[in-house]
This record gives sequence, C-alpha cells and structure tokens, in this order.
Amino acid sequence: MTDMIGYDALTQAAMRGLVRTVLKTTQKNGAPQGDHHFYITFLTKAPGVKIANHLMENFPKDMTIVIQHQYWDLEVHDTHFEIILKFSGVPQHLHIPFSAVTRFVDPSVDFGLTLDKAATNLGSEIIAPVTQTEESIPEKTDDLSEASNTIVNLDAFRRK
Repeated sequence: MTDMIGYDALTQAAMRGLVRTVLKTTQKNGAPQGDHHFYITFLTKAPGVKIANHLMENFPKDMTIVIQHQYWDLEVHDTHFEIILKFSGVPQHLHIPFSAVTRFVDPSVDFGLTLDKAATNLGSEIIAPVTQTEESIPEKTDDLSEASNTIVNLDAFRRK
C-alpha cells in the first residue's frame, strides 16, 4: 500500500522543526540556556548551503559546527539559519538550510537526532508547516497490514 499520508516526510519535517525551534529560542535568549550546546552536522554541498570556498574544500561532504560560547549573529528563518563562527581565528558567515542538516545533538542532556539525508533532496518544502485541507486528507482504510514501518533509532544517543 502506498503511504498516502507521507509519514517519513512528516517525521523529517517535525524533527527539522524541532531544530528550528531550539535555534529560535537560542536566538531570542542570546545564547543557549544553562549548559545546553549544540552540535549540528550538515551537508556542505546541499542546495542553498553558503560557506567560504576554503571551508568547502576542507569539508567536501559534511561539516559539524558547535553552537555554545563563541558564535555571533545567529539568525533563524523559516527555511535556514545563518551564523558567524571562527575558523582558525577568522570569522566566517555560514548560511545553512534546515534541509541540509543531517544531525543535531545536545550532549548536555544526552539528546540527539539523525535526520534523513534523502530528505535534503526535497529542499525547503520538507520543513514547511504542514496544513491539511479536507481535500488533502486521504480516505480512511481498514487495511493496516500494508502500512509502512518506520523506526527512529535513538540508541546512538543513549548513555552506555
């Protein structure tokens, strides 16, 4: 049976929305609260990523940034965030679409998400707010035997 609801896309949108909400709260407060800090991994060649050429050369596939103490000008938008971080003592402006994010970790509370790399192909629509009209609601079906099974594994983030 075809997944007419699109559970995978909805799950990815919800997780990217969580990242956006955390960063918006951080922007509003001027810094992560308490001991919170974030490791964000993103695909450097994903559509919409804007980073310096030398960073692209040093990180041709993906890059992990840390948002903790030394960052400037965090701006969070609906489809992306922008931040200034120092690399080798030189400030660099990064423009990162949420669709490029593949991992979000807050080690202070042992929390993390691994996001679907395939979702980056969907661009900004994956993080757009979900609205349903009556026409977009699929017909009810009693046949659940063909429903897709999606499991989100959080074992990698649990303390051992």
